Amino acid sequence: MFKRRLGRSNLEVSATGLGCWAMGGKWTYDNEPHGWGQVDDAESIRAIHYAFDAGINFFDTAANYGCGHSEQILSQAIADRRDKVILATKFGYVVNEEKRTVSKTDDIVPRIRQECEDSLRRLKTNYIDLYQFHKDDYDPGKAAEVRDVLERLVEEGKIRWYGWSTDNPEAAKVFVQGVHCTAIQHYLNIGYADPQMLAVCEEYDQASINRSPLGMGIMTGKFNSDTTFQEDDVRHWLGWNLRSERSTQRFQHIEAIRKFFADAGETRTQAQIALAWIWTRSERAIPIPGFKTVAQVKENIQAMEFGLLSNEQMNKIDEIYERSSVIL
Repeated sequence: MFKRRLGRSNLEVSATGLGCWAMGGKWTYDNEPHGWGQVDDAESIRAIHYAFDAGINFFDTAANYGCGHSEQILSQAIADRRDKVILATKFGYVVNEEKRTVSKTDDIVPRIRQECEDSLRRLKTNYIDLYQFHKDDYDPGKAAEVRDVLERLVEEGKIRWYGWSTDNPEAAKVFVQGVHCTAIQHYLNIGYADPQMLAVCEEYDQASINRSPLGMGIMTGKFNSDTTFQEDDVRHWLGWNLRSERSTQRFQHIEAIRKFFADAGETRTQAQIALAWIWTRSERAIPIPGFKTVAQVKENIQAMEFGLLSNEQMNKIDEIYERSSVIL
């Protein structure tokens, strides 16, 4: 187990967190399935307990995930250890807990305080360690007003720190001007190096929280061109076509990486290689792989036992993806 500082805060977190989207179960976003199919709440709680006992203290969820269900299950799992975990959640959409639906809204600022109170209720806590704006494409020109409300919530003790889940570097630069902004959550994995967002995190002393570190599972090597997804799985809604030219190229890259490590006698799984690449890519990076089972959590945690990748390994991966080597 190794740890990392959460941006400019004084919080120390495990180098990997747990992403709690999948354990939210079924829900819809703009009337389309946006969950990961059936979920076993008892298994989710067992997985969280396993992670905590292994040293994981960072858990990332959102009001969206299962329309509050993920937050509620997480609160059950950490009820007797709240003071020992760093709890992150998100806001920015209209959540209907009863109908399990999520929808967009332009009425962001007036809703922030109530959304915070709703998450505090579901999480059964009186403070949130990291409160993240979830609306990726929000107008950067209006973001300062959102940031200012979050600063007031810090002053009131409702939240300790805040951040933005966005892939827009210019948007992130607005938020990081806030004294208590400490993290930018963005898309990062072995197939997408994202130097711009990592540069923002480096310049402004922000944690780089990495969503989709395993590419929604594709980086694990468990999929092939015959893989299909159930209709209530978000990957079905996204229209994943694993027979496409793009998917074929992805599989070729993943196989080339697997073969390179196997030929060198490495015993890391493909998921473990993908996570190690992120930690080596930037010392600010904190991946939050999703999970539905204890076995998945165990495999991801074991990735830390192998440590970082070597320069040779990083260079080979960049060569496979035909990109320049840049490690921050």
